[in-house]
Amino acid sequence: MFSFLSSGGTAAQSKTPTDSEKKSTVRALPAAWYTTKEMYEFERRAIFSRQWLFLTHRSRIQQPGDFLRYNMAGHDFIIIMDRSKKINAFHNVCRHRAYTVVEKDQGRANILSCRYHGWSYGLNGKLAKAPDYDSLREFEKEKNSLFPIHLHIDSKGFIWVNLDAGETPEIPWAEAFAGVDEQARFDKFDFDQYTLDHTYELDANYNWKIASDNFNECYHCKTTHPDVPTFLTIDSHDVELKKGHMEHDQAPTEEQKAKGYDVNSTYYFPNVSMSVSPHFMMIQKFLPTSATTTKVHYEVYRSTSPASSEADFRTIADTYARVMQEDKALCDRAQANLNAGVFVNGELHPRWEKGPLHFQSQVRAVITEHFRRERALGREIWPARQRVPRDGVSEADMEICEGLGCGVVEKGGLGVREGILSW
Repeated sequence: MFSFLSSGGTAAQSKTPTDSEKKSTVRALPAAWYTTKEMYEFERRAIFSRQWLFLTHRSRIQQPGDFLRYNMAGHDFIIIMDRSKKINAFHNVCRHRAYTVVEKDQGRANILSCRYHGWSYGLNGKLAKAPDYDSLREFEKEKNSLFPIHLHIDSKGFIWVNLDAGETPEIPWAEAFAGVDEQARFDKFDFDQYTLDHTYELDANYNWKIASDNFNECYHCKTTHPDVPTFLTIDSHDVELKKGHMEHDQAPTEEQKAKGYDVNSTYYFPNVSMSVSPHFMMIQKFLPTSATTTKVHYEVYRSTSPASSEADFRTIADTYARVMQEDKALCDRAQANLNAGVFVNGELHPRWEKGPLHFQSQVRAVITEHFRRERALGREIWPARQRVPRDGVSEADMEICEGLGCGVVEKGGLGVREGILSW
């Protein structure tokens, strides 16, 4: 599976086009990157534990206690507004015995209570109560707050998190996404004037990267999406490639402009898209649940100023919903053939599929870098994992685990045991 990496290949050496002038086809990532549990677990470490993740808009968190819960590649976490009206993010795990603290997907809370042993936390994540622990002299409440997660709100009000457990993330948001919230085409929208209308989810039988590949090209639109010309002039569609995102552009017709169907879409690495028009905004998140399954979550907003008519909103919202179902069918079938073990990879078009090629080059670069780090250290690197307490008993326990090869990688890059890191 990792022959490209272990043979010394680099992202720079891979053949990835940077513009539409390339005349030769380009080989896509191999099927194993879309089907194997080893790659999925590696992505949990290299991508979803380390990269900035686009979540939602601040309009969904307006009052103290308002919270939203997410599960992304096995990472369960919440964002919540505290009593000072600051929005924070925390891992959704009790500091006592690792039980889930927040069990609802959204709501408003006065306190966060674990139903296992009754530990409770304030809206700021600090431990408020641990039954019967007050009499224990060495127990320090201030050292048992919920594990914090880095949170950033950009200039347009969109909320991002980074699960890196370091005091500051290794990857600064401004470095990874410079200018993403200052796109000139955003000047015509006031994102605070969009209000959530509804959410929905699709349980999909495909790898999250298949969904990204599909979203970032419209090569398939003419043959599979009869509704797309309603809001997109297909022949004018293009993708502008940026460091951490892609901007989907088109030349709308005068009729599309008049009806407010001029849609502007942005794809945020690694797994989120946002599409906005005068009547409508949709945030689409590809949430990995395994190597071959994904939960696709949609937030659908309507404009309140100027207010969209029900007819205008429903036209574009319903059209998008149909397109999303069509995309799901496409991706489900493609994944089934990848799972069969016959197909390895195909040749992508440098003009019409430069979006997927750019996305795949980003994935390849992140995976390559993390692979080399782990191989150099001889162990797995989980950026989101909390630091081991300076405790003699815990350190001795961890030493035994390391002696048994828990998460250890050989210097040569080959797994020491089947089922740990079979590289």
